[in-house]
Amino acid sequence: MTEPLDPQTLLARAKAETGLNDWGDPSFEERLGLAVAHINTIPMDAAGRQAAADNIDWLLTDRLRFFEDRKRYPLADEVIERPMFATGEPRSGTTLMHALMSVDPDARALRFWEVMHPSPPPGTVAGVDPRIALADAEWQEINAKMWKWLHCHPYNDMLGDGLPEDERTWAFDFRVMTPTAWWRVPMQNLSMGLPTDSAAQNRLHKMMLQALQYRRPKKHWVLKGFHGHRLKEFFETYPDATLVWLHRDPVQVVVSSAAMMRDIMEGIVGPIDMIAEVQQHLLRTRMSNRNTMANPLIHDPRIHHVRYKDFVADPIGTIRGYYAFAGREVTPQAETAMRDYLANNKGDRHGKFEYSTRSLVDAGLDIDALNEEFRPFRERFGVEIETR
Repeated sequence: MTEPLDPQTLLARAKAETGLNDWGDPSFEERLGLAVAHINTIPMDAAGRQAAADNIDWLLTDRLRFFEDRKRYPLADEVIERPMFATGEPRSGTTLMHALMSVDPDARALRFWEVMHPSPPPGTVAGVDPRIALADAEWQEINAKMWKWLHCHPYNDMLGDGLPEDERTWAFDFRVMTPTAWWRVPMQNLSMGLPTDSAAQNRLHKMMLQALQYRRPKKHWVLKGFHGHRLKEFFETYPDATLVWLHRDPVQVVVSSAAMMRDIMEGIVGPIDMIAEVQQHLLRTRMSNRNTMANPLIHDPRIHHVRYKDFVADPIGTIRGYYAFAGREVTPQAETAMRDYLANNKGDRHGKFEYSTRSLVDAGLDIDALNEEFRPFRERFGVEIETR
């Protein structure tokens, strides 16, 4: 039995290493304690426990330096003007949508090397930023450990220049524990269970954008995150933002996202109980669907709704429609870059991703009943039943 981690010892270690002590949030230490308590329930050998301690230290020291940067530089003065966001359920085309918008020469997207090591602000670094090579090496490690992930998410071959979801900006806030921050630690992804605060999380996201924009050429932000369940706080933080929301058959969302998470977590913890995984993703999809159907902001005039089927049929045309909705133009240079991306980045370039509704049957679920359950959603957004 290995010794449990002690949050106060971990906090003291990070403070000693950095010479800093401002966590930027009075509730942070309590939240870290909950995350550490969760880790301590997971059976790990000494190497795993050390990996967890080192991982926490990485996030803690990053956090201290990040909030120190806001004292050293006028980052709060940075204006995030008319950002464009893509959202939708997992496996609904949002990553490709985001990738295509990111190659627009007039756009700026988050990059993994920036969010994995956010201090100092990149605009204050002269020459080639050493964090790019560091994140490339980290992503080579991730891809070697979770090689199946490339089947469903080939974008990971972009390494440190890859495109994180907005949620990755608060990894050092200990509200979620995701694979791109915790891949060295032998534990399951934890996306629910830690305290959430949508307003605080959006504030932290904006702080990150301000730091990354500081002293860099002016461009508009193109971003991607699961913002559907926090629309009120999202628009309070970014009142002039627009949001393109892709909608896909929820049944396919369940089976595809469950298969994706299986491929990710097998590389970290070994064989996955696929029945339990499917049931968990069905629960999450049901919760999200209920929120979508009941949310009074779902038809806010700043939201542009798109069917997954239409995006797959005409990606550039769909993006052109979103740009027009947002009052922007897809320039000839942007369209050329997007078409080049599509031509040179085939979705199956690392192998074909296999998933099937058979996993629902194996979990004892009735597909016809699920189709009926999600019928009101499909009718509201014009989403047809997908068969595969």
